This record gives sequence, C-alpha cells and structure tokens, in this order.
Amino acid sequence: MDPRLAQNQTRESPTESASSRDTSPTADGIVVKKQENERNENDCFEQSVVRRNFNGEKITLRNIAEERVDIMSEKMQVLPEEYLEELKNGLRVVLEGNGGSQQREEFLSLQKLVQGRSDLTPKTLLRAHRVQLEVLVAVKMGIQAFLHPNVCLSQSSLIEIFSYKRCRNIACQYQLPVDECTCEVCTNKNGFCNVCMCVICTKFDFEVNTCRWIGCDLCSHWTHTDCAIRDGLICMGTSARVGTGQAEMLFRCRACNRTSELLGWVKDVFQHCAPSWNRASLLTELDIVGRIFRGSEDVKGRKLFWKCEELIEKMKGGLAESTACRAILMFFQELEVDPSRNTGIGEGGRLLAPQEACKQIAEVVQEAIRKMEMVADEKLRMLKKARLALETCDRELEDKAREAAELKAERQRRKQQIDELESIVKLKQAEADMFQLKADETRREAEMLQKIALAKSDKSEEDYRNRYLKLKLSEAEAEKQYLFQKMKVQESSRALHGNDGNDSSQMFANALKNVYNVSSGADCQTSERNSGRKNS
Repeated sequence: MDPRLAQNQTRESPTESASSRDTSPTADGIVVKKQENERNENDCFEQSVVRRNFNGEKITLRNIAEERVDIMSEKMQVLPEEYLEELKNGLRVVLEGNGGSQQREEFLSLQKLVQGRSDLTPKTLLRAHRVQLEVLVAVKMGIQAFLHPNVCLSQSSLIEIFSYKRCRNIACQYQLPVDECTCEVCTNKNGFCNVCMCVICTKFDFEVNTCRWIGCDLCSHWTHTDCAIRDGLICMGTSARVGTGQAEMLFRCRACNRTSELLGWVKDVFQHCAPSWNRASLLTELDIVGRIFRGSEDVKGRKLFWKCEELIEKMKGGLAESTACRAILMFFQELEVDPSRNTGIGEGGRLLAPQEACKQIAEVVQEAIRKMEMVADEKLRMLKKARLALETCDRELEDKAREAAELKAERQRRKQQIDELESIVKLKQAEADMFQLKADETRREAEMLQKIALAKSDKSEEDYRNRYLKLKLSEAEAEKQYLFQKMKVQESSRALHGNDGNDSSQMFANALKNVYNVSSGADCQTSERNSGRKNS
C-alpha cells in the first residue's frame, strides 16, 4: 500500500482533513481545486445596496424560511445593508448554539421549515436575494461558514450546495457525486462527498496527517477511525495479500465492502508524519493505534498494542516526544525484519526440524513469559496507582473532616454571636420602651404644670385688677370727700359771694367726670393685660 502522505502539509482545509492517508490532495486535485476556486471568485458578484433611511417592513429568519422566494426577495431588496448583516449575525448566533436548548429548538424549527418546502428548486432560487440564499443554505446545511463575510461563493454554487449537487465543504466544492461514483453510499446519501466526508457519519473536519481517518485501498472512500471502531468495521480477518494466509487486523470499507490491512497503513502514517507531531498529537495518535489493535490476535498486532501502551505510560511519566517517536519508528523497523513465527510449520506448510521447532517453541514461551511479566508489571503499576489514589483520598477525607469541624465550630461561634446580639437588641428595645414611657409621663406633667401656671396667672391678674380697682375707688372716695368738704366750705362762703354759685356747680361736675375717667381707665388697662396674656 502506497499512502499519499505529505510531511509539510499545513492544515488549511476540510478537504485535506478527509483522511490521514491522503493528507494532501494530488497534483491534479490541486489544479482542479484551484481552477474551481478561481471560477467561483470570478462568478462572485457584488450586490449593490442603496443606503437609505429604512422605515419599511422588517423581516425575520422565520419569514425567510416560510415565505415564497420571489416575495421575500422583493422585500429584502429595500432593506439596508446594516439590517441584512444583523440578520446574518443573528443566524450565526443561533448556529453556534451557545444559547442552550432554546436556540437549538429554534434552529431545528427553521431547518424543518426549509427542508419541508418543495418550492425551493434551482429555478426558483435563481430569483432569490443574495443574503436570502445564504440564509437558506446555512439553515439547511447547519453550517455558519456560509454567512461569513470573507466567504464569497457564486450564486450558482450556493444553489448547487442547497440541491446536494456540490460538496457543502467550502474548502472542497467538488461536484457530486465525485468521479460519478455509483456506490451505495454516494448514491443514497444526499450531499455525500467521498473526498472529504466520513462514509458512516457523513461529517468532515480539519484533521490531517493523522490516524483518525482510514482510507479504503480500493475505492478511496474515507472513514473516521472512531466511527469504524464503533460500527465494528475494524476486526480480525484473513489478509488477501499474496503469500500470506494469516489472520490480522483489517478495515472493511462500508462503501465497497472490501478490506484493507491496517498495520502497514499505521507504519506509513507514523514514518511520514510522526516527526512533525507535537507531544499532544503523538499521545493522541498512540492512543488511536492502541484502540485499533486492542483486539488484535496476531503477534505483530499485539506487539504494536503493547508498544503503544508502554510509550503512553512513559510519556505520561516524562519521556520526551522525540525519544518516543524514535522508539515507535524503530519498533516498526524491527517488525519489518521479524520473520513469521509459526510453531512446527514453515512456509508452504513444510515440517520443521525438531531443533528449529524447539527453538520456535522456546521463542513462543519467552513471548508468553514476557507478556505475563508485562501484565504483572502493569498490574503492579495499577496497584501502586490505586494505593496512591487511596492515600490521596484518605488525605482529602481528613482535610474535609477537619474543614467540616472548623466550619461547625465557626457555625457555633456565629450562633453565639447572633444570640448575644439578639439579647442586646431586646435589652435596648426594653430601654427604649422605658424611656418612651418616661417621656410620655414628663410630657403629661409639663402639660399639667402649664395648665396650673395659666390658672395661677389668671388668678393673679384678677387679684391685681381687684386691688387696683379698690385703690382707685378709695382714691375716688377720698377725692369725693375732699370735694364735699370743699363744697361745704364754698356753701358756707356762698353767702358772702352769691354770684359764685354757678362756678361751684361746674367744678363739682368736673370732679365727678374725673372720677369716672379714672375708673374707666383702670378697667381698660386690666382688659388689655388679660388679652395680651391670652395671646402670649
């Protein structure tokens, strides 16, 4: 088997990731691919979008998935470029699936609508708007790359992808079926490309220079190694190579139902690609090869399985990847020169000499002893790991118990603090109630004292007024007596002065008026004082 491998091939496209055997396209494939890409770039048109203030009807992804192509195309012609870009960004977010089950259900609903429409034919899609066509293709294929601004496919290419007549892998873009293949897979699986897709899961990825893809020696169809192991396509069988009739690990292609040997394929992949792998890649490839040959029953296959397991353990223990790479390559060289070891029977079925037969029996016994020793070492290593894991668990358990005790003590301390704070709060509340009660009593006493003070003030004013009136009355009485005495004197002297009668009468009237004015003034002054006290 001559694998088509390239050591310096970069990971640039899903087409190259179609296999680990053909990690780079052939020269003819590169030329054809380049011509198709140039033609697609020339066919890619620039759709003119007039920038304007948009006040018209807006559309949604569901509208595009449901409504007729021509009607939706007319609506999208008047939409601004910014709105169309937001529409594509919204679909990209849905396809990324970071929003959980809601976005997943939304995408499945849109995909069901698009896949269920019978009017989306190549003829009707020719009238579709550019963004409308990109959205329809992205929804049907479930690939957000069709919405990327740097991806520019012609309208005819998008229509062919939508109609399953061109590979949906943007980096491949082969017409389907490739090379007019009439196998059952290429015929029955819509959109299947045997250049870059897995025969079982029909998916493509960007893995190159790897054992993760297995190619058929006869039909050149490709299969994920994991898919082949899961579906039981890797198993023991009789090789069809001339000169051998021994059982070995084989891969059975689902497309053509024929087998390909795996040991030579793994050796070729490692010889061409292993020097360029980093540590993580080498560990991954050794794990894949180990899973491939885990069920091997032939000597070479078992040796390869044990070697992979051994190198994985050593690399986990610190072995450099360059050393591990040299070891596996040297192992393949040793397998190449290792003769066939059949006990007692040579090539062509001839009987061996007793000495040679004993020699081969001794080798088989030594092989069995070595295998038993390896198994014992493996079990001892597993026992050590289990013991270490148990000790680690015990330490973690002790740490957790100590943390639990500390948390319990902290909880008790916090509980005590809370109880103390609650008692302080209750005490302060009781003090507040007591102070409030005293304040109410003090306020009532103040109101009572104020009333008493007002009453005493009224009584004092009344006493003062009465004393003042009595004083004025006594003064008026004295004045009256004085006037009467004076009048008597005047009457006694009236005989002497007869014409003075009128004057004395007038003087008496004036005296009475003065007494009246004095009494009225005292009353008014008392009233003003009472009114002033009430206002204050």
